[in-house]
Amino acid sequence: MTVLAKPASESRTTMTQLIFPEDANFHGTMFGGKVMEYMDKTAAIASMRHARIPVVTASTDSIDFIGPIRVGDVIEIVAFVAWSHNSSMEVYVKVQTEHVYTGERTTVVTAFFTFVGLDPSGKPTRVPDILPETDEEKSLHASAPKRYEQRKQRKRDRQKD
Repeated sequence: MTVLAKPASESRTTMTQLIFPEDANFHGTMFGGKVMEYMDKTAAIASMRHARIPVVTASTDSIDFIGPIRVGDVIEIVAFVAWSHNSSMEVYVKVQTEHVYTGERTTVVTAFFTFVGLDPSGKPTRVPDILPETDEEKSLHASAPKRYEQRKQRKRDRQKD
């Protein structure tokens, strides 16, 4: 089966949320787990848009909480497939707060999620390659093989335990 390469832009997915008190801890900042839930959902949609098949989360790494998300903030979660390898897709996810009155945006969380494409029987299957277009996409695509090897090494190390 031939699987053609697709532009990263075709997978780009955006979720916007207003943060309410029930989303926050006793510090008045958003629960990290809730942010991660939104990130995982957005990344899943991005990977399904890229592969056009069912997917599962295989790993999450490099979740960096750079700044707080406060009650009343508007957040925008942006995800796109940055790289693919056989059946796996590395999805870059960025969360920004937006000051809705000024339009000022601040990046507060970044991460890499890995998803695996599944065939109708639930087995890993080939997914399209990525054609990066923007400078950000090109940079992430170029550095992805190193992250892929690091993930593989972490998995091997854990299997020894």
